Amino acid sequence: MWKLYEADKRIQGFSIQTLKAYALQLKMLVNELGDIHISDVTLQLLKEYLTKQSDRLKPSSLGHRIRFVRSLFRFAYEETYLTSNPSLKLREPKMEKRIPKFLIEEDVIHLKISCLSMRERALLEFLYTTGCRVGEVQKINIEDLNWENCSAIVTRA
Repeated sequence: MWKLYEADKRIQGFSIQTLKAYALQLKMLVNELGDIHISDVTLQLLKEYLTKQSDRLKPSSLGHRIRFVRSLFRFAYEETYLTSNPSLKLREPKMEKRIPKFLIEEDVIHLKISCLSMRERALLEFLYTTGCRVGEVQKINIEDLNWENCSAIVTRA
C-alpha cells in the first residue's frame, strides 16, 4: 500500500523531500505500532502513538505528523484497504500565533557588504525586495522574467 500511496503523492506533485519525510514518518509509526495489519490500527492506537510524540515535538511538528497519519489512512480507506478510517477524529494541536521574523536595515547592509559577486548581490536584492523564498527563486526560468515591466512569474515552492 505504501508504494501506491507514494506513487499517488508523486502524481500530485509532492516534492522528493516531502516523500522522504513521509517515509520516515511511516517508519516511526510502524516501529511504534509494531508489525500489525493496517486494518488492526485503531483510533486509540493512533492517539497513544501521537501522545508519545507530543512529549518531544513542537505543536507544528506534531501537526505535520497528524496530517501525514490522516492522509495515509484516508488513502487506505479510499482505496478500500480499510472499511473505516480510524484517523478521522484526530485533531491537530492549537498553534501559537507566530509573528514573522524580519531583517532590520542594518542586517540587510551587512548582507550586502558580505556578497562576493554582483550575482550574489543581485540574488540577495531579488530575495529581499520580492519576499520570495529561495526555492521559488530557484525555480524561475529565463522565460519567467519580463525585463520590460521588471516582473517575474514565480511559482510556489
